[in-house]
Amino acid sequence: MDGVLLEPAGPELLHDAARRAFEACGVTDPPDEHVEEIMLGVDVATLEEVCTHHGLDRETFWRTRDAYASRFQVRAALDGGKPPYDDVDALGELSVPMGVVSTNQQATVDFLLSEYGLAEHFAVAYGRAPSVEDLRRKKPAPHFLERTMADLDVSNPLFVGDSESDVGAAVNAGVDAAFVRRPHREGLDLSVAPEYEVADLTELPPLVE
Repeated sequence: MDGVLLEPAGPELLHDAARRAFEACGVTDPPDEHVEEIMLGVDVATLEEVCTHHGLDRETFWRTRDAYASRFQVRAALDGGKPPYDDVDALGELSVPMGVVSTNQQATVDFLLSEYGLAEHFAVAYGRAPSVEDLRRKKPAPHFLERTMADLDVSNPLFVGDSESDVGAAVNAGVDAAFVRRPHREGLDLSVAPEYEVADLTELPPLVE
């Protein structure tokens, strides 16, 4: 969703949200490297290492981190941040069943799709629950993509994403991927090759006809 349908949140916003999570859990001056490690692209091993260092319960800290990340993104959207890309209108040209698979929090996904009038395009939209278990299931794991495929009752979908983890999830689920090379992905070298690469969503209709 972020980076495909909507402009991604800026690193400053996610950094501030992560720092607030530490403070809420009693760590008043966390090292910058720990803030950066849990603000984006977190894995369970890193979470455990950071929590062990600060004597934090990982489930409690992760719920707090996700709550602040969601709250800050919602606030940013209400203030005009994280807008949809201009080409989201291309979704109206697609006559196939569609779903959203996001690494963002479920609460954030639900709010943003509703706020920007995009929910009507999708039969299902999956984000993460604020749990360590769902952190394990995030892309490139195929868990949420496979759930979406089952809900949509499709066997040969095209998974559209803007990151290596998106392409990896498609590979792990055994389906085709279309990589959207938005401006923030210029110069990104993928170690996993997608079946398609597009500049924006207007190039999708011929791929799913």
